Amino acid sequence: MSQKERILAGSLELFYRAGIKSVTMDDIAKHLGISKKTIYQFFTDKNELVIALVKQKMQQDEEQMLGIMAQASNVIEQLIEMMQCSEEILSRANPILMYDLQKYHPEAWDEFQQFKNGVVIRTLEQLLREGKEQGYIRPEIDGKIIARMRVNQVEMGFNAAVFPPSEFSPWKVQQQFLEHFNYGICTLEGYKLLEKYKNLHQQE
Repeated sequence: MSQKERILAGSLELFYRAGIKSVTMDDIAKHLGISKKTIYQFFTDKNELVIALVKQKMQQDEEQMLGIMAQASNVIEQLIEMMQCSEEILSRANPILMYDLQKYHPEAWDEFQQFKNGVVIRTLEQLLREGKEQGYIRPEIDGKIIARMRVNQVEMGFNAAVFPPSEFSPWKVQQQFLEHFNYGICTLEGYKLLEKYKNLHQQE
């Protein structure tokens, strides 16, 4: 791992734990056991670091989604795999992270929005198309509408005005949204397969 990759990985770890705003360049340097000067060799300021981190994460997420799409044998397995990926990410993320990104790092937020409205929506539309062909997704589903609904639903789950973190666990909110989505789009055959995969994963 290069020094730049170490800085990005260490920063992400701290951001997941405490949000973005409360983490300083000093905190990152101390966490990694390096000088602040070393960080500034790669990033002019914290904002540039956050932008680079978002771009890196988006690329990794795209590769992960493409891998799931390529390896899973059917659309229901793809949905379950994506659900597990989301669980892993959300269980580590501080709920304030998305709020900080939007409020204090608008350029990085724009990168996230472009990824969400491009790659993620296209992938979901493809998944829904293939699911209809396989007979697991309801034929009357409009993929363009439902893909956009699903992607924006995730963002709404992190909206503190709608789901205050003091009252709601962000992961539980997302889990409920995802279950509602998965069961809502399935045919009876899809429902049966979804139950089968869920039971298998719960036994692991």
